[in-house]
Amino acid sequence: MATNRDRRLRMLEAARLYFVCDGLPGGRDPGPVLEAALRGGADIIQLREQAPRSAEELVSLAASFRRAAADHGALFILNDRPDLVAVCGADGVHVGQEDMPVAEARELAGPEALIGLSTHSREQVEAACAGTGDHRPDQLSVGPVWATPTKEGRAGTGLALIEYAAREATIPWFAIGGINPQNASSVVAAGAERIVVVRAIRDADDPEAAARSLRESLEVGVGVRR
Repeated sequence: MATNRDRRLRMLEAARLYFVCDGLPGGRDPGPVLEAALRGGADIIQLREQAPRSAEELVSLAASFRRAAADHGALFILNDRPDLVAVCGADGVHVGQEDMPVAEARELAGPEALIGLSTHSREQVEAACAGTGDHRPDQLSVGPVWATPTKEGRAGTGLALIEYAAREATIPWFAIGGINPQNASSVVAAGAERIVVVRAIRDADDPEAAARSLRESLEVGVGVRR
C-alpha cells in the first residue's frame, strides 16, 4: 500500500513551480497570494518567515498554507522548523547548509516528511547526491542563480551551476535566485526543469498571471528539450 511519503515523492517528482512566501508587507494575510500562485500553476508552497515568531504563531500562520495546498493538490513545505512539521500539517521541511544535518532534520520531521536542502556550489550538490539513507535529501534548491535581496550577501552562482546540476544531480532539484518571467527561459535553457521563486509572484501586480507565465516558460522549454 502506498504511504504518504510515496504520494509526496510522486508529487515532488512531477512538480515544476515552487513558490516561497516569506512574509508580506504590513503583515498582510498570505491567503490571497497563495491562492493566486496555486491557480497560476504552483505545485509547492513554502512558509518561510524571516522575522522571529513563536511556535504558536507559526502554527497559526501555517493553517492558511495547509488549507491552500490541500485545496489545490499541492505540497506544503515549512522552512527551517522540522520540529513543527507534524503539528503544522506540512508535507516536509527545507533546511540550509548551516541549519542542521539532513539526518537530524529527518529525525525531527518524521520518516514520511520530505526533506529539502539548499545547495550553492558543485561540491554541495555532489555531497547531497552522494548521501545515503537518512542522510540523503529528497529535494535540492540550486543557486542563487542571480543575487537577490531575499538572500542578502550571497553572490549569484550564474547559469554554470544550473548546467552542472542538469548533468550530474541525481535528486530532484529546483533552480532558485532572482528568477522571474523575463529570465526564466534562460534558466530552463541551461537545463532546469523546476524553479523556485519568491518575489516574482509575491510582489507581482497579478500573482496568478506571473505564476502562469513562469509555468508556461517551464513547460515550453522542457517540452522542446525532450
